[in-house]
Amino acid sequence: MATQVLAGPGRSQERTGEFGAIALVSTAHFVNHFQNLVLPPLFPFLKSTLGVGFVELGFALTVANVMSVAAQLPVGFLVDRLGSRRMLMMGLCIAGSAFIALGLTPSYPHLLMAMAVIGVSNSVFHPADYALLSAKIAPARLGRAFSIHTFSGFLGNAIAPITMLAVVAAGGLSFGLVAAGAIAWAVAVPLGLSRSVDAPAAHAQHSAGDAGKIGLTAILTPAILALTGFFALLSLSGSGISNFSVVALTTAWGTPLSIANLALTAYLSAQAFGVLAGGLVADKTRRHADVAALGYAINACIVLAIGSIALAPVPLVGAMAMAGFLGGLIMPSRDMMVRAAAPPGAIGRTFGVVTTGFNIAGTIGPLMFGLIMDHGAPLWVFRVSVIVMVVTAVLAFFGDRRAAAKRRQRTEAAATAAG
Repeated sequence: MATQVLAGPGRSQERTGEFGAIALVSTAHFVNHFQNLVLPPLFPFLKSTLGVGFVELGFALTVANVMSVAAQLPVGFLVDRLGSRRMLMMGLCIAGSAFIALGLTPSYPHLLMAMAVIGVSNSVFHPADYALLSAKIAPARLGRAFSIHTFSGFLGNAIAPITMLAVVAAGGLSFGLVAAGAIAWAVAVPLGLSRSVDAPAAHAQHSAGDAGKIGLTAILTPAILALTGFFALLSLSGSGISNFSVVALTTAWGTPLSIANLALTAYLSAQAFGVLAGGLVADKTRRHADVAALGYAINACIVLAIGSIALAPVPLVGAMAMAGFLGGLIMPSRDMMVRAAAPPGAIGRTFGVVTTGFNIAGTIGPLMFGLIMDHGAPLWVFRVSVIVMVVTAVLAFFGDRRAAAKRRQRTEAAATAAG
């Protein structure tokens, strides 16, 4: 009886610690995604203030992506060595300072420098977020924690454009940029004070010991490199729909612009709620690759229909919503696949490698789908997305089977050696 009485508060404290970790990490992720979309809605203001064209402004975003890719792996090592909470706080402070500095002294050279710094700070969030959540959240609830984390990022993307336009309209461009930086500092302060979200001491010692033994070759394994390609393909298939579906629908089928935008809104909104549902699925199964493969196989059929049939408004919006929901549903399972592949004590650097796939897709996708549109083939925006989805589903299915076979071989070899 005494054991049961004592166990109750212990579990309660554990849950409270988990809620605190999820809240702080998800808020930081929200700010990160919010800041990623601070500049695009302000391009008209930046163009007139800085005296540059859209090509120069687009180049600034390219600088941020290139720096993020370059910094991702070394930052992942730092996360495992210095601690995820500390690195996450540093990332927020650095990004916030860059926006504040740009707001106080706006010029094109300062914009390029700020975007280079912001790109480096952006590389902190995924390795640090996933490492911290993996350390603090019980495995039975980790899928849901990952889903809330991803949902918070989508929410930041959704709120940023309208918020920044309203703030700049009220206080001017400089005020808006300073405010965008200040929110990062506002989140960094409670994160810095909340030492309770650090990894438990035993876990920290385990990670530190393993981190010293794990080099680059232990991270760049075929499984982890395959997951990097998997992340790139996932992002690439989604980027075509997110960025070019509106213009593709209006050009190919003559869909009214309002309906095409409504369909995209349904896609993005359903994707966010699909992530939350995917967290529940990820916690109820270990067959995460099968979830990803099945979800994308069904999704490919839906997107193929959108790109092959002139759907009426209601079916179109419904199909786009279903495609978004399925796309979001597999994201927590995707993250659990990476966690399973990470060597002990190297979760930060593993996610640092794998999430470079996002930046790779972010570099290739706009050029590829823009070229498709320039060649007058709007329906191929959907068809190429379908091809990428099918390849992704096949890789997930057979890649997991191959990994499972290797695990069985190692287990049998170990059993034979022990016998």
